[in-house]
Amino acid sequence: MSEKPTAADLLAIASQLGRTPRDVAAIAHRCPCGKPDVVQTPPRLSDGTPFPTFYYATCPRLTGAISTLESSGMMAEMQGRLETDPVLANHYRAAHDAYLTARAALGIEVPEVEGITAGGMPDRVKCLHSLVAHSLGAGPGVNPLGDEALAALPDWWKENPCE
Repeated sequence: MSEKPTAADLLAIASQLGRTPRDVAAIAHRCPCGKPDVVQTPPRLSDGTPFPTFYYATCPRLTGAISTLESSGMMAEMQGRLETDPVLANHYRAAHDAYLTARAALGIEVPEVEGITAGGMPDRVKCLHSLVAHSLGAGPGVNPLGDEALAALPDWWKENPCE
């Protein structure tokens, strides 16, 4: 699901981030409450800055829940499996390739970030925020470690739904 952001979406994202959002190319995913929670960002921002993070989580409840997973040791456990499980490593590399393909569809070439994705892909697990954002934006079955982290999250939208 990629859709052009509306003015209301951009206001919601600004509220979520506590600042004006930069160069939102599309809404990649919506929270069950209807608000955007993952955006797509071009690989070069309007100020010229290279920006490899194509899928970016904006919802503070979502990012807070992901932070809790990161502090639980999940990334180290995933990294260990990634180093010893060739099937998982192949699927994770395919997720990296899918990320690059989706970003390239914007038609913006940025040599500084060529071959670079987010979250440590394709060889490391370094940011669950990026991996979960990728899973939400690309859909299930694309990023195996993002899907695992997403499945471990509580229903972040149920208590104190987004405003």
